[in-house]
Amino acid sequence: QDNSFEQFIINYCNEKLQQIFIELTLKEEQEEYIREGIEWTHIEYFNNAIICDLIENNQTGILAMLDEECLRPGTVTDDTFLEKLNQVCATHQHFESRMSKCSRFLNDTSLPHSCFRIQHYAGKVMYQVEGFVDKNNDLLYRDLSQAMWKANHPLIKALFPEGNPAKINLKRPPTAGSQFKASVATLMKNLQTKNPNYIRCIKPNDKKAAHIFNEALVCHQIRYLGLLENVRVRRAGYAFRQPYEPCLERYKMLCKQTWPHWRGPARAGVEVLFNELGIPEEEFSFGRSKIFIRNPRTLFKLEDLRKQRLEDLATLIGKIYRGWKCRTRFLLMKKCQIVIASWYRRYA
Repeated sequence: QDNSFEQFIINYCNEKLQQIFIELTLKEEQEEYIREGIEWTHIEYFNNAIICDLIENNQTGILAMLDEECLRPGTVTDDTFLEKLNQVCATHQHFESRMSKCSRFLNDTSLPHSCFRIQHYAGKVMYQVEGFVDKNNDLLYRDLSQAMWKANHPLIKALFPEGNPAKINLKRPPTAGSQFKASVATLMKNLQTKNPNYIRCIKPNDKKAAHIFNEALVCHQIRYLGLLENVRVRRAGYAFRQPYEPCLERYKMLCKQTWPHWRGPARAGVEVLFNELGIPEEEFSFGRSKIFIRNPRTLFKLEDLRKQRLEDLATLIGKIYRGWKCRTRFLLMKKCQIVIASWYRRYA
């Protein structure tokens, strides 16, 4: 119930992961339609970049304000940090505080004076400012590091490499918030270079018990995981897309004109294939490099037809093989019969 600095940076990481999920799924989904020249219905969705900026902006972000409080001379307390937030973030639509200069929050009695509230993507979260400054400093005095590095035990020495006199750095150690921010930035950069797949886990109940399904809890998770936006974008657009070459290669056996070999552009072959199968025009669209299929049922139909065609081809191959085998045996027996008959006539 009491969220402090630890929960704040955890939620910050969740916001960044949600942001990359939006960029790599919802945003990329709609941008692909534009690249391919596909007509479709644009779907508005909430981009949580504004929340990430509230936390990580180098000038006005909450982490930047926290670092500034930790580094400035004079008396620094959690209350002075909150006062600074009230000055800098007062007008931000996702920041709330009792002492905020924004009048719409002045009458909010549910928010204590020593707290601030952020409207995250998953919902509003209230944070206690107590301990923010101390936990962000997270300092270990150099003389302690040097003493631990001089220990005879190799493990202890390895845990405190900053105590090595040859590597003494007179700069102030980075704060916990800045270290975490840099770590998250590295993670995001790494994920941007990959092609991630998402597995969304839904918790059916808080009791960790079987056969209990809490509908309200499940709906809440579906809402804050961004699954509703994903479904809306998918339903407004196309459920399946594939480049023309692999599509033609997979389904060319369903049309006599494209089987076994198609002489011409792959897109023309796909057009001939879909026209031959009688698929309604509203169920697919031709992009610049891909075929887009709107309804999963159309794809299931193609797969069923392909499965049946493979069975027919397997039957045909088996029939031809058995015929060849029987004819080969017949010709061998006929040849043997001729040899036997010729020898018999010679001695008769």
